[in-house]
Amino acid sequence: MAGRWVTVSLGAIMAMMVAVPTTSAQKWYEKAVKKVEGRFSPAEAVPGQTVTFTLTVELHEGYHTYPLVQPDPAAAGMTNFIRFPAPDKLIFVGEPLDPKDFARKAEPALGIQELRYYTGKVVYTRKAVVAPQAPPGKTTIQLPNFSLSVCDSTTCFPPKKLTVEATLKILDGPAVAVEPAYAEEVRKATSQRSDPR
Repeated sequence: MAGRWVTVSLGAIMAMMVAVPTTSAQKWYEKAVKKVEGRFSPAEAVPGQTVTFTLTVELHEGYHTYPLVQPDPAAAGMTNFIRFPAPDKLIFVGEPLDPKDFARKAEPALGIQELRYYTGKVVYTRKAVVAPQAPPGKTTIQLPNFSLSVCDSTTCFPPKKLTVEATLKILDGPAVAVEPAYAEEVRKATSQRSDPR
């Protein structure tokens, strides 16, 4: 799965939001967000090797954001969304993971028994495999879509689409065997790329 789509509960979102003047809505990001950064770990890898992509969001005090998936269906609209690039030199595998250190609360007026949220530093992760035939050199990926939702104690601001990039150096060395857990995903991705149809 290249990314996650969520069904937005419009009624829930509207109930959580208050009227925000246009000028205030345009400035919320600068007030709320310290940093958004993409990174690969390790920063250098050989073909076939698995690396970890991290997307870090750092918020100022008084603001919070959400996971990629809410377990309570009534809270499905209170999420962030990431779309990952199609397979190329890097092949994203597995599912993107939310941080485990979430806070939770109930919103009875909205029918939500468990609303998960994060404050401070928030790190989302996903595994990626360097394509077995990838040439050496630096490669930069850009997320096609990262939509960030942020709220304070009284207001949920309109989601903001952000540009996030991360760079990996592919080393000039013999390819290693792809981890068994990801071998089938990589095989499918590479066969689709080589299929001319």
